[in-house]
Amino acid sequence: MEQNNPLINTNIRLNYTKTILLVFISFLLVFFGGVSAASAATLYFSPSSGSYTVGQNFSVSVYVSSADQAMNAASGVISFPQDKLEVTSFSKSNSIFTLWVQEPAFSNDVGTVNLEGIVLNPGFTGATGKIITVNFKAKAAGNALLNFSSGSVLANDGKGTNILTSLGNAQFNLGYAGPSVPETTTPSITLGTPPAPQISSPTHPDPNKWYANNNAKFMWSVPSDAVATGLLYDKYPNSQPRVVYEPAISEKEISDLKDGVYYFHVQFKNNKGWGAISHFRFQIDTQPPEPFDIKFIDGEKSSNPQPTAVFDTTDSLSGIEYYKIKIGEGDFFVIAPEVVIKSNPYTLPLQMPGKRSILVQAYDKAGNYTVNSAEFVIKPILVPTITDYTNKITKGDPLIIRGKGVSNSTITIFLKSDENNILSQSVESDKDGFFNLIWQGKVENGVYALWAEATDERGAHSEKSTTHTLIVKKGPIEQFFATLLPYLAIIILILAIILLIIYLIMNFWRKYVELHKRIKKESQEPEAAISEYFGVLLKNIRSYLRLLEGAKTRKELLERKKEIINQIKNDLDSIEVLILKEIKDLEDRGN
Repeated sequence: MEQNNPLINTNIRLNYTKTILLVFISFLLVFFGGVSAASAATLYFSPSSGSYTVGQNFSVSVYVSSADQAMNAASGVISFPQDKLEVTSFSKSNSIFTLWVQEPAFSNDVGTVNLEGIVLNPGFTGATGKIITVNFKAKAAGNALLNFSSGSVLANDGKGTNILTSLGNAQFNLGYAGPSVPETTTPSITLGTPPAPQISSPTHPDPNKWYANNNAKFMWSVPSDAVATGLLYDKYPNSQPRVVYEPAISEKEISDLKDGVYYFHVQFKNNKGWGAISHFRFQIDTQPPEPFDIKFIDGEKSSNPQPTAVFDTTDSLSGIEYYKIKIGEGDFFVIAPEVVIKSNPYTLPLQMPGKRSILVQAYDKAGNYTVNSAEFVIKPILVPTITDYTNKITKGDPLIIRGKGVSNSTITIFLKSDENNILSQSVESDKDGFFNLIWQGKVENGVYALWAEATDERGAHSEKSTTHTLIVKKGPIEQFFATLLPYLAIIILILAIILLIIYLIMNFWRKYVELHKRIKKESQEPEAAISEYFGVLLKNIRSYLRLLEGAKTRKELLERKKEIINQIKNDLDSIEVLILKEIKDLEDRGN
């Protein structure tokens, strides 16, 4: 009867309806809860557990999981026990982060690691997104717990939605390596025992430096009273030698050592006992730094003349010493790691347009290096256009060049002569890109190739504009002499010949006149002499005639006639001799 009670039936129907609603709500919660779970992200460690000995180095990587929704940023603060662990270095190799908002940092005093980075569009989707590797060193025995004291993972949804739902942790067991761990106490030294040896190493001379040589040699001087040498090498600074050599030895070589920090211990023994111990530190690192990628913030193709590159790596043992960079066919240049770290991303020197290669070598402190290369393209800015210029001008006339290019940029005008001499002058374009250059100074005669190039305020360059031809003509006077120039040599030759002929004629005439005067003078001298001789002869003849006239008889006349004839003959002979002498003198002077 109670089953037919309308109140009971109503309650049953209400309970049934509530049950259906609860099932439906539960279905909705499960369904939408599943959707939320699909959009969840997690920060976790790998490995999350392990056992290590005190003094041992080990690495732990930090990962992000965002399997169903792209994320583009993550941050976190890792806590670790500073009394048991210390951070030695980071490695960003193979990280999904392309930009670091701030460089990873750690504090061994506080026991924290801070990291915050960005994944460029389209972000990261996956379960194993490596963020960073932290290199630890075990300091003391015990359990060491790593966890996130805070963290966030932001979705690539344009809103920066935090989709982090869980933070992982890791636990490591740290212990000693058993009985091989030496005692750090210094044994007592008996009076009279040998002093501590002076250890040197030709292969690893500086205890503070790292070496890529895993074969070490050590040397020392042996005292004259030493009967044995105790040796040991390990990773502990104050160990006591346990390997004994008798008789005493003065050197030791160790081959195929693994990477790490070692100590070589030497001790002498004499008849009084074992003496003081020397401990020589040496460091070996034969492995190159971690591989790294080279990425460009503005992309591999950009008009930025100083592209910004992201490259960084770590070396878990000796650490990065420096980077060597080579761009294109240029020489290598060295940058210190702190420069890359402080300015990472690293801004390259100013580049000209074109395709370039960049080669980066990362060197650790032992001289090992890892290399990677990439290519990038510097796109030129807008090429300026020369719109107006006078292609033919006379030397001395102003050269005016007008055109248009990139606004508020430097336009450089180039003039290249036939002899490949290049002149250039610059002018600033206005806000609309127009420029007007009045060439300063005179342009010499000739034919020139004329073009323009632009440089914007960033230092970005354009390519060459179209090349034009400029002809600079000579002025009227210069043109006249230039026209005359081909015939000038002939004219000069003719003038020279004429002047030579005039000179020869004048010289000949001068000599002729001088000769004529001399001949005339010299011919007058014999003429006067002859006249004088004949005058004397004539005088004698007259006297002879008077003598004849005075003869009174024929006989006397004949006698005087005969005497006078002989006398006249003698006079004529004398005159002949004198005339011949004068003629000979005249001939001699003529010759």
